[in-house]
Amino acid sequence: MRTVMKVSLVVLCLYGGSVCVAQPVIADARHYASERNYDKAIELYTQLYASSPDSVYAEYFSTLLAGKKFKEATQLVEKQGSLRDNPLLHIDMGSVYYMEGKYDKAKTEWEAVLQRINGDFLFSERMAAGFIHAGLEDYAIEVFDRTGRNYGAYYYFTGPLSKLYAYCGRLDKAVDMLLTTYPGQQVNIENVKSLLLELLGNDPEKLRQAQKAILLRLNQQPENTYYTDLLTWIFTQKNDWDQALVQIEALDERNMESGRSLIDLARTATNAHQYETAGKAYDDIISKGKDQPYYIVARSEQLASSLANLINNPSWTEADVHELEKKYDSFLVDYPKYYGMKTASDFAMLEAKYGNNVPHAIEILKKGIDEPDTKREMTGVFKLQLGDYYLLAGRIWDASLTYSQVDKEFKQDATGEDARFRNAKLAYYRGDFDWAQRQLTVLKSATSELIANDALYLSVLITENVEDSNLVPLQRFAYADLLLFQNKDKEAETLLDSLNKAYPKHPLNDDILMLRANIALKHRDYVKALGYLKNIYEQYGTDVLGDDAVFKTAEIYLDNLHQVDQAKHFYEQLIIDYPGSTYVQTARKKLYELNSTPNP
Repeated sequence: MRTVMKVSLVVLCLYGGSVCVAQPVIADARHYASERNYDKAIELYTQLYASSPDSVYAEYFSTLLAGKKFKEATQLVEKQGSLRDNPLLHIDMGSVYYMEGKYDKAKTEWEAVLQRINGDFLFSERMAAGFIHAGLEDYAIEVFDRTGRNYGAYYYFTGPLSKLYAYCGRLDKAVDMLLTTYPGQQVNIENVKSLLLELLGNDPEKLRQAQKAILLRLNQQPENTYYTDLLTWIFTQKNDWDQALVQIEALDERNMESGRSLIDLARTATNAHQYETAGKAYDDIISKGKDQPYYIVARSEQLASSLANLINNPSWTEADVHELEKKYDSFLVDYPKYYGMKTASDFAMLEAKYGNNVPHAIEILKKGIDEPDTKREMTGVFKLQLGDYYLLAGRIWDASLTYSQVDKEFKQDATGEDARFRNAKLAYYRGDFDWAQRQLTVLKSATSELIANDALYLSVLITENVEDSNLVPLQRFAYADLLLFQNKDKEAETLLDSLNKAYPKHPLNDDILMLRANIALKHRDYVKALGYLKNIYEQYGTDVLGDDAVFKTAEIYLDNLHQVDQAKHFYEQLIIDYPGSTYVQTARKKLYELNSTPNP
């Protein structure tokens, strides 16, 4: 049992009471204690304790121990005990005895505390906290162990017990604690995964130990899907997706699940950009036959996963697009009702943005809108997309009319706000800045944060770049923006070149750089895109696009170049240099994920 004592000069008071003490005096007492001038500190604490014993007891006691004033410390504990019955004071008395070398007497005091365990879980938690504060983690473990064992509540202390075991270097016990199942534990499996992630981090050896422990449990209870789920999760944490798939395939076969766990793995793999594993898992389900419950869902989701793979693959080819087009077309022939679902929206996007077939994209969306079973929300999605593709085809008024229809049909929700923003941007494209600005002023307070931010940026763009009623630079920039939207990239770049030459010192310069970066990104020229973004955050870092440039740089390094260290650097730079940025929360989340995930 570990009995190494810790003495803290500034502690949390576990004993309650007021904090209303003379602040200048206690500040001096703490200062003297930090300087190890214990006699002077104790003199001040003695005065403070006389008027407010509960508020300074813990600090006073710690200072007496630090100054090796054991007799006075014993008297203080006894005095505090005379004020009210507090069994946790036995922990402090034991600490005095221990530091005096009276180990048996110390143990007697600590055991006296354990005898007060009564099934009150909150009291047990306070008791464990007292032991932990005194550096007695083994006693804290005993508190939770006895409470759980005597009152049938081990599950209540799973988290704190596992953390204590890990802190004490007993990782095997920590993992074993988390693996102990109880009725209804499957519901909390995500909590267990979070705790495991906290304990294991990205340490390969710790992950290996956890894997070994889970395999042992699984061999003992092969029918227990809880262990299988955890084992699969461990494999994914190790980036061993092949083994994860093997494990789930065996589980599916053994328990005759018809693909239930396989489809969960496929979804997880897709979210993790492990498209090959996802595809194999979907293939496994599809191979079971059309009469199986997950067959249609697997075919539909496999299309979405393949599309995500295409979008995130910088080396996609026209052949990849044509192959995926055939799969979408085949699926919608077999299951035409899916024209009323997201599958059709995805297919239209594939045709418009990758297949260079805007007319077919429009045809798909119209079928979706006309499908009798299409839900109202999906109809709104289809129509917004339809307006975009009208704009791609140069049918400006058809686009505006379609956006206006959505605005009218979804007046009170985010879909309507989205439609209003797209109409406002359309007005901006056309150079009607006054009308666009009136709409944007309202949209800056939109319920959707994304729309509100986009509206704010566009509003600021218009406001800051209208100089002396000279609208020509902004009109040309807006038209270049439209050309880019319409995939007329060379024309857009030519227009931006002429704009730079005609107005070399115009406030639009950072916006032009960002548009050029977007064009480079579209063509997968990541080096050129990074160069444009660097110019923005170095030359215009204090302007509105500074944080956008840093965030986009981090995303390129992470998603396109797979340079994790560089991505971390720019996420950290964003948090430090732009603490008020709307990207900060996302950057923090990305950093946490990158620091928690093992390197492949």
